Amino acid sequence: MSIYDFNAKTLSGSDESLGKYKGKTIIVVNTASKCGLTPQYEGLEKLYKKYKDQGLVILGFPCSQFANQELNSSKEIEEFCQVNYGVSFPMFDKVDVNGKGAHPIFTYLKNELGGVLGNNIKWNFTKFVIDKNGKPVKRFAPTTKPEKMDTFISELL
Repeated sequence: MSIYDFNAKTLSGSDESLGKYKGKTIIVVNTASKCGLTPQYEGLEKLYKKYKDQGLVILGFPCSQFANQELNSSKEIEEFCQVNYGVSFPMFDKVDVNGKGAHPIFTYLKNELGGVLGNNIKWNFTKFVIDKNGKPVKRFAPTTKPEKMDTFISELL
């Protein structure tokens, strides 16, 4: 099994296979629009722009499981991300990342890369890095700023 075996619904409502990202280095991140860590969108966008031509893609998954910090509709989320942070990397529909209703992508990633205090995701902006072969290779904490991931990402590319 790899990340390529999963599908997710985009903010615009279409079902997308993650198989379309085969051969790319992927960062999967659970996001929120009203979180103290929300300014990480800026760092993620910079990382994406810096390395997208070398094969990096960032996949954002809005989530409201942590203090209900995500906007309600896909349209609101999309507008917020574009207006406030100029997000140009792919964004998906709002998902749960923990519990019985967790999106299968996050269940898979948590099982592959457990956290320090167990597998559950502790907060918004947990970042999972997947190599070009679809294998999860590193999990970064919510408080790790995208800039701190730069060296790791550049070495994977």
